[in-house]
Amino acid sequence: MTTILGRLRGLPSVQVTLAIALLVLGFLIAAQISAEGPRNRYSSEERSPLIETALRLQSQQEALKADIVSLRTRIGGLEAQDPGAAESLRRLYKELEDARLAAGLIAVTGRGLAFRLEDGTQGGGVDALVTARDVRTLIEDLWLAGAEGIAVNGERIVGSSAVLDIGGSILANSAYLSPPYTLTAIGPSDLYDRLRASVAFVAFIRGRVEPSGLRLSVAELDKVDLPAFAGTVRLRYATPVESGAP
Repeated sequence: MTTILGRLRGLPSVQVTLAIALLVLGFLIAAQISAEGPRNRYSSEERSPLIETALRLQSQQEALKADIVSLRTRIGGLEAQDPGAAESLRRLYKELEDARLAAGLIAVTGRGLAFRLEDGTQGGGVDALVTARDVRTLIEDLWLAGAEGIAVNGERIVGSSAVLDIGGSILANSAYLSPPYTLTAIGPSDLYDRLRASVAFVAFIRGRVEPSGLRLSVAELDKVDLPAFAGTVRLRYATPVESGAP
């Protein structure tokens, strides 16, 4: 051991440094080679399921394409059987689109109004807080004035919508809405004039907004965007009434 140390001391410092560097490099190369095998095996194991998934999705896509072609062929055959079938289909599609529009199932845009309903200033007590009843009243007044579509805080309001008080917020279409409340509506160009001429709206302003100190602001907008209704339209307990029935 003493002899080896003596020989090392006799070597130039440059050679000693080079020998240490080569030794470290050898260890790094050996470690990389030993790790290369597991990484390659891991990549191969992961690649196989991905390929199988891609092939399965491609097969499903081809099947869907075949179904589309088959349905188009059937539609073409039905249209060929009856010269008026194409016009009947177009009429049915138009009626379906109108029904979806009336039900609020389609996003719409147009000229309209934007109301902002906020709690009153401090000191007004409970009466100075906006309630679901206030929001419902404004919604009803907008419908009566001729609004064709309404949304509250971005939640589309339809015939089956319920607006309820839940703690310090409001529940609309199963969505929790927090104050302040912004009501947007699309309607005729004179929608605001119709609203101001409404007895119910005037009574709401004088009997509720002004005495309690609620803050209500309005803006007439050239473009109002209303989202589509995202809830369910399936009724569980209601049944349609036949035409002409009392």
